[in-house]
Amino acid sequence: MFRIELEQEQDGRWIAEVPELPGVMVYGKNRREAIAKAEALALRVLADRIEHGEEIPALVCD
Repeated sequence: MFRIELEQEQDGRWIAEVPELPGVMVYGKNRREAIAKAEALALRVLADRIEHGEEIPALVCD
């Protein structure tokens, strides 16, 4: 559905970001948790945009 970029911080935490959705950036204790949190937040952001009649990135709609 959308691309998630992952990076591990020096302290061991993982950061996950959905570049197409500004503000969708989360930390997780491990890779799997970071991905799950990013997916959940991305869905909330998309739902909010739909609810308010805002544009949804084309990449997400394809």
